[in-house]
Amino acid sequence: MINTYDILETIRMIDDECLDIRTTTMGISLLDCGDSDIDKSCSKIYDKICTKAEKLVETGNNIEKEYGIPIINKRVSVTPIAIMAGISGGDPVKYALTLEKAAQTIGVNFIGGYSALVQKGFASGDLELINSIPEALASTQHLCSSVNIGSTKAGINLDAVKIMGQKVKEAAELTKDDNCIAAGKLVVFCNAPEDNPFMAGAFHGVSEPDCVINVGVSGPGVVRAAVSKYPDYSINEIAELIKKTAFKITRMGQLVGTVASERLGVPFGIVDLSLAPTPAVGDSVAHILEEIGLEKCGSAGTTACLAMLNDAVKKGGVMASSSVGGLSGAFIPVSEDAGMIDAARCGSLSLEKLEAMTAVCSVGLDMIVVPGDTTPEVISGIIADEAAIGMVNGKTTAVRVIPAIGKNVGDELEFGGLLGSGPVMSVNNNSPAKFINRGGKIPAPLHSLKN
Repeated sequence: MINTYDILETIRMIDDECLDIRTTTMGISLLDCGDSDIDKSCSKIYDKICTKAEKLVETGNNIEKEYGIPIINKRVSVTPIAIMAGISGGDPVKYALTLEKAAQTIGVNFIGGYSALVQKGFASGDLELINSIPEALASTQHLCSSVNIGSTKAGINLDAVKIMGQKVKEAAELTKDDNCIAAGKLVVFCNAPEDNPFMAGAFHGVSEPDCVINVGVSGPGVVRAAVSKYPDYSINEIAELIKKTAFKITRMGQLVGTVASERLGVPFGIVDLSLAPTPAVGDSVAHILEEIGLEKCGSAGTTACLAMLNDAVKKGGVMASSSVGGLSGAFIPVSEDAGMIDAARCGSLSLEKLEAMTAVCSVGLDMIVVPGDTTPEVISGIIADEAAIGMVNGKTTAVRVIPAIGKNVGDELEFGGLLGSGPVMSVNNNSPAKFINRGGKIPAPLHSLKN
């Protein structure tokens, strides 16, 4: 039976509390587009994406109008392009330009999958793609790239970690006149999920169906507003409140995914119930933590509050949908979260505290601006630390740092839109170069042997 109160509550969440569907992402397999001739492969890829996703944006816009639910982004993810490069050989940047052309044709906000999975080593096409990432991202607007360098089962590929520190720095340098944006479209993973709808890390895993619709919800503002109404609740009562709120948010994502699946004629994959913040006032994960009782995000107690929040969101979400996947939890991107930006500006939030927080949230060090003179070895060390947290804890972690070329601590980098702006944060510049240059592989932890 339809409950009038629930309808009105949802309308209020949308109008006043920044509730939205952050993305509907169509995953498309390119495995049938492989060809020993790279030009033929690119042609097949362009045709398949434009055929499968021809009505993705139109369908999203229609659902938005009919149901009154904002759908902020429409995106596409594809099979890791390193696989295609391994089949065809040739310059992988051709694939990047093909994906960019397809994204422009179908009108999506981003296309992800310029990716390689190298946690156990490099296969044919992997190194070629990784080395091409800076040029590919600098020469495109809609393309996003990711590299998985570790997993709980495989350990950490330290050779890949070293290379990725270099590629992050190169990507920033190639776009230094455009706020180093290429580095903002590149993420380095440990335990990357195959069904993640969020950029920059989305790719279509090889175990996924030929085509699928995945939905990423949002709603930090809704959770913050709910918590603010009950200042005297105990922490377990706050956890229950967040669970109930996450349930309502996820149900909306389930609805949108189901309708989009039916209209597009492709399977519905998952709802990623991550609390994805924006720079907008009132849409911040940091402000939820402060509403719970912290004077400022980054203070003592921040990690504990975030652990409770992340757990409650997951528990509420899984009751609302039988298809929860992706990352699912609470994002803590600095430049994309108004509260995180404020905490970083005033010095309450440090890189070291953010690293501790990533042990209990759903991803890792995200959209963090570091000084432009940060060395590739230090960036590799940051990647290795974050990957170790993911590997040992059996969770997804990631690094998306932007070296702000020509800027120092205290300066700011302005991206605009959902990417927001980021204060340049201090980095420990004691060199890990000897460790990084050892190469090889950090073995998987003992508890990975579960068979």
